Amino acid sequence: MLASIRAMSIDDYPAVHSLWVSTPGVGLNESDTRSGTAAFLRRNVGMSAVAVADGALVGVVLCGHDGRRGYLHHLAVAATWRKRGIARELLAWCFRELAAQGIPKCNIFLFSDNENGAAFWEHDGWSARADLLVLQKAVPPSGSVPRSSPREEAR
Repeated sequence: MLASIRAMSIDDYPAVHSLWVSTPGVGLNESDTRSGTAAFLRRNVGMSAVAVADGALVGVVLCGHDGRRGYLHHLAVAATWRKRGIARELLAWCFRELAAQGIPKCNIFLFSDNENGAAFWEHDGWSARADLLVLQKAVPPSGSVPRSSPREEAR
């Protein structure tokens, strides 16, 4: 039986989380809690998708955008269901949703040591951007005053 693709709901979270933790290359952090995932789904209604086969969740992708670029997170397909086009169908869902909202390009984040993931994405036509470097900083807790940089203090 082929998998059916549908919009992800927060009710899918237990099965989604289980699939994520069992998939090499998927790195989870504080944003991937049930409440963090619920917030992402509320902000990006109907954009994330799951694949269901034989009554079980066998694939997932988080999809969203910031108004100008789309972003995919945590694409995962159960090992026993790979090589059947499920990832391609999940991505097709995301691209339809992004196109419907006028988003012209989509980005992903991939751990640099995830060779299998890189091979999948490159085979699907994605290309690395050698001209970009991803930087990250934790957001200070609510109510704390962030320190300004010496450049800002000189203004």
